[in-house]
Amino acid sequence: MDMTSKQTPSILLTGGTGFIGSHIAVEVARAGLRPVLYDNLCNSKRSVVERLGSIIGRPVDFVQGDIRDGDLMRRTLREHHVSAVIHLAGLKAVGESVQQPLAYWDNNVVGTLRMLEAMNDCGVRSLVFSSSATVYGEPQRLPITESHPLSATSPYGQTKLAIEHMLRDLSVSDERWHLCLLRYFNPVGAHESGQIGEDPNGIPNNLMPFVLKVAAGQFRELSVWGGDYPTPDGTGVRDYIHVVDLAAGHVAAVQRLDGMRCEAINLGTGRGTSVLELVGAFERVNGVKVPHVMKDRRPGDVTSCFADPSLALQRLGWRTQRTVEDMCRDAWRWQNASAARTSPD
Repeated sequence: MDMTSKQTPSILLTGGTGFIGSHIAVEVARAGLRPVLYDNLCNSKRSVVERLGSIIGRPVDFVQGDIRDGDLMRRTLREHHVSAVIHLAGLKAVGESVQQPLAYWDNNVVGTLRMLEAMNDCGVRSLVFSSSATVYGEPQRLPITESHPLSATSPYGQTKLAIEHMLRDLSVSDERWHLCLLRYFNPVGAHESGQIGEDPNGIPNNLMPFVLKVAAGQFRELSVWGGDYPTPDGTGVRDYIHVVDLAAGHVAAVQRLDGMRCEAINLGTGRGTSVLELVGAFERVNGVKVPHVMKDRRPGDVTSCFADPSLALQRLGWRTQRTVEDMCRDAWRWQNASAARTSPD
């Protein structure tokens, strides 16, 4: 079958031009499927579409739109012969969600509701949802399994939890739906080509983009939020996962959706790395300094969080392949390539 044909069933990626979505697009194409990107560009750039085309080797379909626009979503699903959706579109900054909760509930929860209505109307009932480890709240035990009690310490986490509840209710009501809720931990790194990576608009909220900008001299120092946690070095511990490994997990989920009703699966490495350990690894593998200053804890942040990824191996045949050092090396390559593209010289 000609996989570039407009009649080829395709995978719709909401939030497809973002950090995670763009890497998933590459893996979707590598699997012989056709990615269709749907994004309102509120936290990404249009130029990603052309760079993806360069990596994949053919033009990538892109629709600029909001997931709350039900009419546009219906047209997109029908015109592109979409067979499944990977739903990544959403606001995602913990601190910002505390300051702007209504924006998060509107975009994330109402947006998902409108998208599900459009999917149902179009007979597209296969969905992989980008959930988050934030649905576990402050961990009661480590590593975190999928049976861990659910809660959330921020409005962002509450929206992810609400969407999970919505999807479970949908699954109970209609057995035609096939749903996978991927709870992933802390994606970092970049594609080895240096063509795509994490490039948020405005001041970064996540650790690695901030590290990159400090290392590149764009910011004077890195703010480390909290140095008094009960961890070995006092900084928060997270399960950092290479974004390419994460993307491969989404493709594995899409390929196994037919055998699922509604399942939650962790995507993580199973190893915790502190903020200062990540900064140290970055300095070591790239030979650059990242000046940092300790700040007070941020509201909504948890002390330590890392996954038990064994269910992903069992259900998806998936495990991570890349190390923290790989993440740091690939992220720095992306930063330097990005700087070279925007240089006036």
